[in-house]
Amino acid sequence: MLMEVEISSLDLRYESYRMKNPGTEKTLLASIHENGIRDPLQGVDTPQGRILLDGFKRYRCAKKLAIEIVPYFSLGNDEAFGIIELIRLSNSKSLNILEQSKLIDELKTVHRMCPSDIARLLEKSKSWVSVRVGIIGEMSRSVISKIMSGEFPVYSYMYTLRQFRRINCVRDEEIDDFVNSVAGKNLSIRDLDLLAHGYFKGGEEFREQIKSGKVLWGLKRMKETVPQSTDCTVHGIGTWDAAGSRSHPEIHAANHL
Repeated sequence: MLMEVEISSLDLRYESYRMKNPGTEKTLLASIHENGIRDPLQGVDTPQGRILLDGFKRYRCAKKLAIEIVPYFSLGNDEAFGIIELIRLSNSKSLNILEQSKLIDELKTVHRMCPSDIARLLEKSKSWVSVRVGIIGEMSRSVISKIMSGEFPVYSYMYTLRQFRRINCVRDEEIDDFVNSVAGKNLSIRDLDLLAHGYFKGGEEFREQIKSGKVLWGLKRMKETVPQSTDCTVHGIGTWDAAGSRSHPEIHAANHL
């Protein structure tokens, strides 16, 4: 049901389940300033209050612009089934794989729903749910926090760090140390790939330099050792074009598991 509600009435308990993107939010702020909020925020109206599930960027923009009344669409009055409906209706643009994983983990651990029931209600396969349960189970709170805050790209974790974890048996502590060392430095996915290969496959000296904060030194050293070409792969993970953009042949498939 579509309605208008006071922004102060919204419960933000799921804000940390949705990824932040400062660049996107800045653009959205300008759009809302000129045109208002076009797409309604979404949530559930439980007996305990109105819980926001989708639209946190719009919410934060509205707060900055002192907008007190916002459009709102209710997904029902049951928290668990509201989450189910949000995931079911979403796509890879509105909910990425880590956001899906966190919400599914909430259904499993807090609402005590079994994976088979979640799969049935989402109209997905059991393996689709299992993949997402596995992702959230293998990540530390520190890494999740860095990704959700927008300090480290989810794709770099999914398609670079997970490969090292699986194939090279890199320990969780090493993953944490790397992410904490490079997060929040506005590095491209390509640069993070290069640094990861040096960090996990190079010597101890390289790792210690990165841990000590010499990220630009490490990046310069890696670029000097990687052959430059207009179409190359870095250890088989992704492809770079002449403009430095990366294609992920695995991403489309993974988002539809």
